[in-house]
Amino acid sequence: MTALPSNRIYAEQLDAADPLARFRDRFARPDESLIYLDGNSLGPLPLATAARIAEVIGSEWGAGLVRSWHHWAGLPREVGDLIGEHLTGAAPGQVLVSDSTTVNLFKLVNAALDAQPGRTVLITDDDNFPTDRYVLAGIAAQRGCELRMIHTDLDAGLDTQPLLAALGPDVALVSLSHVAYRSGALADMEQITGLVHDAGALMLWDLCHSAGAVPVRLDASGADLAIGCTYKYLNAGPGAPAFLYVRAGLQDRLRQPIWGWFGQQDQFAMGPAYDPVPGIERFATGTPQIIGTVAVAEGTKLLAEAGIDRLREKGVALTSYLIHLADEWLAPHGFRLASPRADARRGSHVTLHHPDAWRVSQALIAAGVIGDFRTPDRLRLGPVPITTRFTDVWDALDRLRQLAAGKSYEHLPATPSRIT
Repeated sequence: MTALPSNRIYAEQLDAADPLARFRDRFARPDESLIYLDGNSLGPLPLATAARIAEVIGSEWGAGLVRSWHHWAGLPREVGDLIGEHLTGAAPGQVLVSDSTTVNLFKLVNAALDAQPGRTVLITDDDNFPTDRYVLAGIAAQRGCELRMIHTDLDAGLDTQPLLAALGPDVALVSLSHVAYRSGALADMEQITGLVHDAGALMLWDLCHSAGAVPVRLDASGADLAIGCTYKYLNAGPGAPAFLYVRAGLQDRLRQPIWGWFGQQDQFAMGPAYDPVPGIERFATGTPQIIGTVAVAEGTKLLAEAGIDRLREKGVALTSYLIHLADEWLAPHGFRLASPRADARRGSHVTLHHPDAWRVSQALIAAGVIGDFRTPDRLRLGPVPITTRFTDVWDALDRLRQLAAGKSYEHLPATPSRIT
């Protein structure tokens, strides 16, 4: 393998040849000196989203008032179809924008358990995102089920052998993340879904760290269920509504536990009993969050224009370049790679281990580079394909090696704050 040049001129050449470079100017950039490598936690603001939200507030809510529900009511499914078509490989009528990731997980796990009578075991891994583990543990406790936890390597990601050992005729559902939140390890969706189906269980994927950065092929993989957030790579803003996927063949078999009026047939009849609509909209609950759903639509359209395959190609190039610089510049200062090295096994962020990662992360932010910290002792850097330049990666790693060489982080408090 040919070694990459480590000079900044090479990064400039990559930026000049980048087919996605033009998208950078379509996002708010109030501070040109800031390098933002945390879009895998909160995506930046698209300018079109700010304009569209202003239109919704001023014209649709302000002038249209309640009349605007004539076109608002269908938005969760319409935007869900956009996500399905462009980002998650799902045919129309299988994705719905709804609630939060946590609430959607609660709904789908309960529905899956009810649909698998006699099967009382849920499986996840010990490095799955905390909310996922907490929700599954809570459901297991409430329903008298077993939560079977399999071990995952913090850096390398899921190994199928522990999963195979945990599967059996008592397993109702397996719930895993497509891209690991800590290391960025990318799971083989099709292979794992096949193993789960061979055991007669249903498969649920968390797409929070993959949707919008990594091609997802829900239909082609045979996945049963999925959830995902929209405030990371979809750039829909803090607390924006999440989405859920239910395979078409399962929709009428599953009944989710939160019976809300937006999932009800003839909802304005205000009838005495709950009778869910057919199809994906039966997984809706209460009144949808319209401003947030509009933001999801704008973010999805922008990613669709860029193209998920081109976004993936650039994401691989950015992260492999980051790893190259980290190997050359940071390894002598106590850093080591805590993400898969192989491009095909990695999502769109890179994690570096350092024994003093918390203080390093805070010093890096003070130096104008925003990444984040993840336990234990990991610095997570998320170059976002649609906005990040190769020179951003070069400059960020250059600042990081300077503060590491000078140990200019040692005066900072060693105890992490609530927000990391």
